[in-house]
Amino acid sequence: MSGFDFDLVTIGAGSGGVRASRMAARLGKRVAVAEESRVGGTCVMRGCVPKKLLVMGAHMAEDIADAAGFGWDVGEVSFDWGRLVSAKNVELNRLEGVYNRILRDSGVTVLEGRGTVVDAHTVEVAGKRYSAENILIATGGRPSLPKIPGIEHAITSNEALDLLQLPKSMVIVGGGYIAVEFAGIFNALGVKVTQVLRGEATLRGFDQDIRAALDEALVAKGIDLRRETQVLSIEKVAGGYDLRLSGDETLRVDLVMYATGRAPNTSGLGLVDVGVQMDENGAIVVDEFSHTSVPSIWAIGDVTDRMNLTPVALAEGMALVQTLFLGNPTTVDYENVPTAVFSMPTISTVGLTEEQARTKCGCAIDVYVSRFKPMKNTLSGRDERTLMKMIVERATDKVLGIHVLGPDAAEMVQGFAVALKCGVTKAQMDSTIGIHPTAAEELVTMRDKRPDPSPECQD
Repeated sequence: MSGFDFDLVTIGAGSGGVRASRMAARLGKRVAVAEESRVGGTCVMRGCVPKKLLVMGAHMAEDIADAAGFGWDVGEVSFDWGRLVSAKNVELNRLEGVYNRILRDSGVTVLEGRGTVVDAHTVEVAGKRYSAENILIATGGRPSLPKIPGIEHAITSNEALDLLQLPKSMVIVGGGYIAVEFAGIFNALGVKVTQVLRGEATLRGFDQDIRAALDEALVAKGIDLRRETQVLSIEKVAGGYDLRLSGDETLRVDLVMYATGRAPNTSGLGLVDVGVQMDENGAIVVDEFSHTSVPSIWAIGDVTDRMNLTPVALAEGMALVQTLFLGNPTTVDYENVPTAVFSMPTISTVGLTEEQARTKCGCAIDVYVSRFKPMKNTLSGRDERTLMKMIVERATDKVLGIHVLGPDAAEMVQGFAVALKCGVTKAQMDSTIGIHPTAAEELVTMRDKRPDPSPECQD
């Protein structure tokens, strides 16, 4: 036994911190986790899980509207936002209990309070100090807000999850994951939503065809999409809030929500004082093994600002345990990581976008695109289409990217992500028998290449 209180003290009981801590404890290591808020972290308590539950609730509005096409007369319906939020909170409480039980059953000590680093081997929590052979920082991120006049009147995704009542109108500022997801939620539940974004389209970094198709769908659903627009100031007035926009326009709404990015949760942890290197955005600088500039301190998850996805944080936590306690230095492979945006309609993607593939391969790619009406919409009458796209490297026949917009996109792409991880070729996709009738079978029946739109790539 070492002379330390613990072999590992983790600051932050989010997904990555909990995974690393409990796996280390199962190896017989003495482990403690410090958490100042709720065990489960951003994803479980303030992000992925509660947001997905609200998305499901919002989808019910479309399901009810579509029911008539299938012979159902649902009659007069009403929606109670308070009941949805209450049900969501019951589930979060259950999940927090599950996380606490997992930690307890694994032998992890939970320290309630804010953890700070005193020195390379000491963590302070609620006025008490604990020595640790290794310290893991897994404090995640937080919503960031721009410095404009009146920004104190805006809410973030944290507050949006627990609104006491729905506003009649709102502005959502931002064009990323969180912005488009909440725009879909509130719009479906009857709120007049205006979405303001600086760029020319939502979801910067995603495939251009997918971005364009989503924006078209958002507008068709009634969202007022203000592209290439900035909010200059927010003023509280008797009727709500006045937003002064670029172009000298004023917009009055009941609620203002910002979803313009997140920042690493590193301030006030004492990291700088002990020599932990940070980048210009406050993220902890780590090597490929999640090691910081201090030999006894490690960091995983959003606090490192590498690839800010919950499953990635879990993988980093597992790799850390292998590296630190099993003598097996392990890195995480960040290539072909699948992801989903639970917008309405849903987007899911794995691998390279067409733009990225062209940067890598030039003209030597083949692109397959399919647009069709989902089977459900043929009877419901809903005018919404699915888009599927596949990018293939011509020389090797290797599939470089798959992108789907439409119902069940995330469920489909999760499976195809395994195929990309294994280096699947287009010929292998073509030889796979589809499941009929499904939307997913389209991905193994694509045969027609899209003509290359680039003049320099024309034969």
